[in-house]
Amino acid sequence: MRWDMAVLRESPWYQQILKEGIQGGRQEGEVQLVLRLLKRRFGVLDKGLQQQIQRLSVEQLEALAEELLDFSTVQDLETWLKQN
Repeated sequence: MRWDMAVLRESPWYQQILKEGIQGGRQEGEVQLVLRLLKRRFGVLDKGLQQQIQRLSVEQLEALAEELLDFSTVQDLETWLKQN
């Protein structure tokens, strides 16, 4: 059984699933961080904005995390989301 698991872990199929799981976890963590920062800055966001943020890629979330430091209003966030 131990040998079978070692072979499985080295398979491309397993590696792809592992990669997707790690990426999904990273994306979820980025979403939660960005939403917390935005909530602290603007209060509770409406569900539509939250859903748009949840659909962003990790790269977009990282960019948003940097940009939101310069946002003065929720309108700035809405503009950023439309442009990205």
